[in-house]
Amino acid sequence: MRSLRVLATFLPALAVAKEMPKDEIKAAKIYDSGIKHMNNIALKEETFARQEAVGAYASAQYSAVEGPLACTNGKVEAIPGNKNYTYKCNNIDLYHFLPHADLGSAVGQGSSSWGWTSSDGREFVAIGQKEGTAFAEISKQGKLVYLGRLPHNSVASLWREIRGYKNFMVIGSEAEKHGIQIFDMTKLLKISPSKPITFNIKTDVTGIFQGLPIGRTHNVVVNEETNYVYAVGAQPRTDKCKSGLIFIDVSDPSNPTSPGCAAQDGYVHDAQCLIYRGPDTKYVGREVCYGYNEDTLTIYDVTNKKAPKVLSITSYEGAAYTHQGWVLDKNNQHYLLLDDEYDEYDKVGPAAPGNPITYIWDISSLEKPKQTGLYKSGAKGIDHNQYVVDGFAFQSNYGNGLRVLDVSSIPSDPTGKGVKEVGFFDVYPEDDGLAGGGIVDFVGTWSSYAFFKSGYIFVNTIERGGYVVKMKAGIRKGY
Repeated sequence: MRSLRVLATFLPALAVAKEMPKDEIKAAKIYDSGIKHMNNIALKEETFARQEAVGAYASAQYSAVEGPLACTNGKVEAIPGNKNYTYKCNNIDLYHFLPHADLGSAVGQGSSSWGWTSSDGREFVAIGQKEGTAFAEISKQGKLVYLGRLPHNSVASLWREIRGYKNFMVIGSEAEKHGIQIFDMTKLLKISPSKPITFNIKTDVTGIFQGLPIGRTHNVVVNEETNYVYAVGAQPRTDKCKSGLIFIDVSDPSNPTSPGCAAQDGYVHDAQCLIYRGPDTKYVGREVCYGYNEDTLTIYDVTNKKAPKVLSITSYEGAAYTHQGWVLDKNNQHYLLLDDEYDEYDKVGPAAPGNPITYIWDISSLEKPKQTGLYKSGAKGIDHNQYVVDGFAFQSNYGNGLRVLDVSSIPSDPTGKGVKEVGFFDVYPEDDGLAGGGIVDFVGTWSSYAFFKSGYIFVNTIERGGYVVKMKAGIRKGY
């Protein structure tokens, strides 16, 4: 156990967050070498093994919950008097819950998720599970309707990431020889819920990209405007692309091809790639990727796929493992939110007490981004993935569940003092009695999807299954 935690000694606690140069010595020792990433995986697998040993992943034990059930007096009692079905909440109501077993999975263990809306307004979700991807429709009443699944393409892996590209889902995995599956969501439109389909991994996919170094990728990133997918964190680090951004042209989804990669700053854990629209006039109209690169925010110009450029490499006080982030406004890329997955676990910087930190960045200069402030969550836990929709950040914070922040004040006050939590739904009642209101561990929710026009939000959890929730009327304008 001691060997797994010794790396924290390289990460001294700091009181205030701000941008700083990358520490090249520390990076060479623990980040660029892959030691920190391997340590992170070992810690997670330790938790996953412990959870499996106590039966937490046997999802058939969790009862389906029919709603809607209102959040009243800070809780939803799905089964009155049962603490394991009493969910702490604020301003978010529960509409439906199905365990992974009811979503076609024999082993459960949920991961990523993404949504798709058909041309006639029907809403669907792709749900990452250990042995593949499940598909369900969210009905007008907010009910999950299971329709089928696409099995994995090699071996089972909890690390499965999904993103939407037009009418397709792009599915990557950390499993070797898996490749990237491209699945046409219109196949779901005529399926009868009474006859869910297990799709064939060869004949029922539109395409599969097999150009990864050993067939595995940590994540997939999509830019619909340019018809590109980006594989990030594709091991090994010794490959020519160094686990950086691998460019995949999907203008023909049946024949994805790669013109190259961006290897300059090594391993990329996650990214957001966009046509740049913002105050930095030098780059307006260029394709930019915001890379979350373990110890830095690294910004790339990837317009020329044969000659991508790094515009800046910037670290920050308290950096433990730069995980993911999202711009505040795609049409005015002035600010960006960033989450660090291990600052709470390693007890460093502003996250030393164990409360998730959302770091606020001014990216008005892509070559000199500034870390201007932060938001500190009121409950202990770990932040994982966040997406910004219409001035609200929707965060999947493991055992803390879904957290919703009103971030509309950031342009006028980038210190973060005006950021407020306006809702939450805690999907992991098991840790509610702990000091600080949660556990700093890798349990609960991995991902959520909040882009549906209906206002329904899908939350995927590692242990239990999928939740459909919705914020109370009047909080999100237009929903």
